[in-house]
Amino acid sequence: MGMRRDDLADFLRRSRARLTPDDVGLAHGPRRRTPGLRREEVAALADMSADYYMRLEQARSPQPSVQILAALARALRLDDDERDHLYLLAGHRPPEAARAGDDLRPSLLFVLDRLDGVPVQVLSDLGDLLAQNDLAQALFGCVCTVAPDDRNVLVRWFTGPGVRDHFVPEDHDARSRQLVADLRAAVARRGDDTEARALVARLAGASPEFAELWDRHEVAVRRSGPYRFLHPELGRIELDCEVLATPAADQRLLVFTPPTGETETLDALAVLGPQHRHDPAPAR
Repeated sequence: MGMRRDDLADFLRRSRARLTPDDVGLAHGPRRRTPGLRREEVAALADMSADYYMRLEQARSPQPSVQILAALARALRLDDDERDHLYLLAGHRPPEAARAGDDLRPSLLFVLDRLDGVPVQVLSDLGDLLAQNDLAQALFGCVCTVAPDDRNVLVRWFTGPGVRDHFVPEDHDARSRQLVADLRAAVARRGDDTEARALVARLAGASPEFAELWDRHEVAVRRSGPYRFLHPELGRIELDCEVLATPAADQRLLVFTPPTGETETLDALAVLGPQHRHDPAPAR
C-alpha cells in the first residue's frame, strides 16, 4: 500500500477549507483572505510544526506516521469514513471500525424478519450466533437449549459431539480449515483482544485438530460458498451461502439460497417449522 502524496495533499487542503475557527473553538482574528482554517492553525491543533504540515499539503513530505494521521484526523474534525480515507491516502491501514458486540441494530432485525423465504443468520466475526430466522432454525436445529457460551460455530464444530454428522463427510476437512482460517483473520483484525484470545485458547485446549490447524497460520476470510447438509428429515440439502458484511466489522449476515433458484427445499423447511428438533444441533 503506497502513499498517494498528491491526493493526500488535496484532501488535507479541502478538509482544512471546510472548517471555520468556530468549528474548532478558535477566535476569528484578523480578516481572512480565504475561507477555512490557516495551515498554522491546523498544525497547532495537531501539535506539529507548521513547516511539516505545509510540506504535507504541498506533497513534499515523507510518509506520515499513524500518530500524525490520528492527530490530523482530530484537528480536521474528520468522521470515521474521512479518517479511513486519510489513512489509505497516506499508505496506512485504517484503524479498526467500532464493534457492535452482541447488539443488533433494529434495522438489521427488521431485515432478518423480512427475509422469511430463505434461511438467514447473524454471526459475530468470532463465530457467535447472534440471531437467526425460523427457516435457519429449521435447517440447523434449535440452539435454544445450548448454553450461551457454546453458541459459537467453532466451539460446536470442534467440540460438539455429533455436530459433523449433519454435514457431508467429504466436506469436513475443508470446513475445518475454512473455519480456522477465517477465525485467524478475525483475530488479526481485532489485535490484542481478550475475547478473541480466550476463544483461541479454549479451542486449542479442547481440540488437537484445531490446535494443529491454528499452527498452520492459514488466513481466508469467508465471503461465499456452497453448503452441503445431511438433514435428519429431508436428507441431503445443497445451498449457497452468501456472507454480507454489516457496517460493524464484527457482525455478518449469512443468507442461504438454493443454487438453482428452486424453492422445494425451502418449502419443506417451512413446513417442518423452527421447533422440529430438540437436540442442540450445530448453529451453522
